[in-house]
Formats: sequence, structure tokens, C-alpha cells
Amino acid sequence: MMQVEKIDTFTGHRDCVYALEKSGENHRFFSAAGDGYVVRWNLQKPDVGELIAKVKNSVYALAYVPKHNHLWIVQNQEGIHIIDLNTKLEIGSLKLAPTLYFDIQLYDNHAFVAGGNGVISVIDIESLSFRKHIKASDSSVRCLAINPIERELAAGYSDNTIKIFDLKTFELKKVIAAHSNSVFTIRYSPEFTLLLSGSRDARLKIWNVDQSYTLEEEIVAHTFAINHLSFSPDGQRFVTCSMDKSIKVWDAETMKLLKVIDRARHAGHGTSVNRVLWSDYEKQIVSCSDDRTISVWKLLE
Repeated sequence: MMQVEKIDTFTGHRDCVYALEKSGENHRFFSAAGDGYVVRWNLQKPDVGELIAKVKNSVYALAYVPKHNHLWIVQNQEGIHIIDLNTKLEIGSLKLAPTLYFDIQLYDNHAFVAGGNGVISVIDIESLSFRKHIKASDSSVRCLAINPIERELAAGYSDNTIKIFDLKTFELKKVIAAHSNSVFTIRYSPEFTLLLSGSRDARLKIWNVDQSYTLEEEIVAHTFAINHLSFSPDGQRFVTCSMDKSIKVWDAETMKLLKVIDRARHAGHGTSVNRVLWSDYEKQIVSCSDDRTISVWKLLE
């Protein structure tokens, strides 16, 4: 029987925490929030957060670039700030259209940024210049996922669809009428044979990549919007988090629910859980919430 242990709670953000991102060290990770603070945390010393940057507006999206040890911060309404983590100095910036930015994903030498104006900005990482603006909807692009095997970029939209683009030509290859509400999170399985999507409609859906993204399974996974999902380092499990304040652990092969982490049973979050990160450090699960806290969880078999 799986048990859950709450390892710690990190406090320090002064507003809802929206973003979690891995770092180059498996015991450290980054968070960003509505307060504009970007903080680096140490899972070995959980009481001490290290301020990496402070920007004017809220931040929903972060991306770590291992090759350069840089952190990309996507500031809402403003644009991208690039921090050299060796010096903690900003070494570059790029102005973006004045809108919200919900996600950033990196592939090869490109950064893909999901905009509230319906545009995916494709940016050359080395030259910090725009390669392309992909506009396939007037609705917000809420989430992105990259499939390097099929060379495809998947994007979830507030028009309830998932759109599949060619990673090289950026052409639209397929539109999936995916959900009955905004698609908030998408993630390819570790072997890239499945695409998982979660929506404001509280449904978790599993799409077969090899069979032209046919629907394999639909699960009523939560009672309110599914905000995010993350796979375990070994790929055998994944976690979802929701506006219903809970975190759920799933078997990635059978898609069966294994555990519910919530306030009543585990002193979980008091409000919407916005993001989850399944870290490589002792397989600990990190979650962040509108309650301004970050929690760390360990599963005990």
C-alpha cells in the first residue's frame, strides 16, 4: 500500500506560485510566482530559498538551459530575461508582445513560448532572435510539449484543441478536438508513444501518437481543472494537480489511480495546486499552489 510523507513546506513567495523548473543539480529547483520573484530552492536544505531574480510582473513560465547554465524567465506582459546562474546576472532579454505567457519549452537551438494572444514565439537560443511566430488560433496557447522522435510540437489551446506542428517547418499537421474546455497541460510519455492532456474540464485524456493521435482513454481525473502533470524519473508513474486542491499519483502503464494527496489526509495545499515537478532527488514530488507555498512529498511503497 503506497503511503505519502510530507517532507517540507517552503514559504517566502508573497503571491500565488505558478512555475517550477528543474536545475542542473538534482537537489535544486526553481520557482516563480505572481510576486515576480524567481527563487532557487535546495531539497537538502529546504528552509533556505535563494533569490535569483526579481521582475516587475508575474511569471508563469521558466526554462533551464543546461548547455549554458542559464535560466530563461518569461515575464508576463514584458518578455524574456536570461539569467547566467554562475553570476546571477541578467545577460540578455527579449521584448515580447504585451500578453500573458503560459509555457516555454526548449528543443535543439529553439525556445518555444506560448502566448495568451494565440501566438507561439519561436526564438533562436544562441542569437536571441525570432525565427517564427506561429498563429493558429485567436485563443490563448496554454501549454506545449515536444516530441523529438516524430519531430512534432504539440500545443494546447483555450479553444479546447490540441494542435500538432512540424518541429522543422512549423507547419500545422493536425488539429485534435480534444476537450470541452481549455487545455491546460500536455505531456508526451517518456517513450513518446502517448500524449497525455489535462483540461479545465477536469478530464485526463490519453492519445495514441503512432495512430495519428486517436483517443485511447478518457478519465474523469479531478473535480475541477487539471492544471499540470509530470512523469516520474523512471517513467512508470505520473502526477496530476488540480484546482480542486489535490495531487493524484497514477500508474503510467495502466492509467490507474494509485494515491490522492490532499489537505484532509496529508496536510496538502489549501487552494489550487498549479504545478507539479517529479524531481530526480530521492524521487521527491514538488508542488506549488495559490496558497503561496511549495510542498515536498515522498512516496513510500
